[in-house]
Amino acid sequence: MELKTEKFKPEFAGKLNFYVTAVNKQMKTEQDNPTIGILICKDKDDVVAEYALDDISQPIGIAEYELTKVLREEFKSSLPTVEEIESELSE
Repeated sequence: MELKTEKFKPEFAGKLNFYVTAVNKQMKTEQDNPTIGILICKDKDDVVAEYALDDISQPIGIAEYELTKVLREEFKSSLPTVEEIESELSE
């Protein structure tokens, strides 16, 4: 699973495909279920995501998140904004 704090870019799919392949070759045993790659981004264009995954044979999914729809109103004021988090992460 990979979490991005930015809009989906096609190269993210290639990187996640690399990670899934590495897990399959280095860690997965015959008793394990298939490895699934999950990419969660701040935003995504469905057409770009579809094209990026078109030739990838590994099971990979892309989803976007919005914190404001998940959190109840009383919690929003006690948490930093997305911009504040991004600023901290970039330092």
